[in-house]
Amino acid sequence: MPIAPHTENEFENIPSIKAKTLRINLNRDIYGTFAEIGAGQETARHFFRAGGASGTIAKAMSAYDKAFSDAIYGIEDDGRYVTQSRLRKMLSYEMDLVEERISREDNPNYLFFTYANTVATIDFSKRYKGHGWVGLRFQLDPNQKEYDEIILHIRFKQNEARLQQETLGILGVNLIYGAFYKFDKPKKILKYLYDHIDKDTLEIDMINFTGPSFSHVDNRLMSLQLIKNNMTDAVMFGPDGHNLLPAAVLYKKNILALRGSFRPVTKVNMDMFKKSYDIFIREQTVDFDNTIVIFEITLSNLKASGEIDEQDFMDRAELLCSLGHTVMISKFQEYYKLVEYFNNYTKNKIGLTMGVNNMVDVFDEKYYRHLSGGILEAFGKLFFKDLKVYLYPMKDPETGQILTSNNVRVHPRMKELYKFFKYNGKVMDIIDYDPDILHVFSRDVLRRIIEGEEGWEEMLPEGIAEIIKEKNLFVRKELPLAKEEK
Repeated sequence: MPIAPHTENEFENIPSIKAKTLRINLNRDIYGTFAEIGAGQETARHFFRAGGASGTIAKAMSAYDKAFSDAIYGIEDDGRYVTQSRLRKMLSYEMDLVEERISREDNPNYLFFTYANTVATIDFSKRYKGHGWVGLRFQLDPNQKEYDEIILHIRFKQNEARLQQETLGILGVNLIYGAFYKFDKPKKILKYLYDHIDKDTLEIDMINFTGPSFSHVDNRLMSLQLIKNNMTDAVMFGPDGHNLLPAAVLYKKNILALRGSFRPVTKVNMDMFKKSYDIFIREQTVDFDNTIVIFEITLSNLKASGEIDEQDFMDRAELLCSLGHTVMISKFQEYYKLVEYFNNYTKNKIGLTMGVNNMVDVFDEKYYRHLSGGILEAFGKLFFKDLKVYLYPMKDPETGQILTSNNVRVHPRMKELYKFFKYNGKVMDIIDYDPDILHVFSRDVLRRIIEGEEGWEEMLPEGIAEIIKEKNLFVRKELPLAKEEK
């Protein structure tokens, strides 16, 4: 009996690395250079081995010696070599050389590109796994004045430099192939970066698409794809909408984090932020110039209604960016995982701003059953060193009572543990809150917007209601089912 086509599952045929490089090499118009520092010339090697590279590769080089590298690309202000700034200088310098040395009159159809990476592989003691910057500057039309560009940051997870080099080479091939043959599908370019690469071996924690071919791409949405596709645990973007490298933003900083649904951002959210920030900045060890405030949304929050609603995510991002805030999207459902992540990059002061309802959840044992040490293990990580929780009060909807750290209801088994952290100054009440806005919840505001009720505008910070109306944000057919933060 023949197999009916409709009974088969669809799958995408993934070309081999040799097939990808050979296709590029046999394209008479694709022409450019490779500059690779820190992990051999692994990407260029694949193109050479495929055959037919003479019509594609103008030059392949590695400037390993620091003095030689500085002589070519200049000295970085911070003296480092594995940085985005260094990568951009490499891309600019190499592309300038291509334009200078290759005549457009003789080669009117050439599509110029330059691929570059600057990386540090695992160190001898195997304490630091290594990381790197990878980028491609290219054109899809020979008459294109402004180049397209894809820049990403990677973290190695393998324990051998040789394996890291091989992974980097494959990644480079996937990037070049995706840029030229899948440029109209940026989400797929992201997925194709892992062709023939196990996600356990490499993390991509930042990517930015720029140029005329990607003018329609919102890089914040690309950040979401990194999380959605399990390429990383957390991503960040700034008020300008550009993706940021978490390590660069958080490194040696004092960090104040506010978790919420921000669907939409309300007066309560901003009061929580402002009042907790005022307390945080007065801490003896906190320097104003070395402090970053993070508005964090968890992936589980984005999935509150089932699958991730990308437009809903963009609506939230639009409002937070308009208020000038730095946003983090993370997979850390539990607070202790978020704090662990921060501790990877800083030993300075960390503060968490949360509502009373969230504090009750923190002291709920069911969230820590997967840990061998249970809630005690989680709290050892959560209250590591000098972490403090800034607690925003909540009005009991049934009794009208104001709930604070003094009368919050935790499980009887947790009372003594809670008292320990409270009396040791780990939990601080925000006392100068605005009592007139305690009735405001994002969920209620969202319901009013969807159902066309009046009065939601005064629940939001100044200017936010106008943005929602002007850009027609949060237009959806149903409310989220799950409980959300304020």
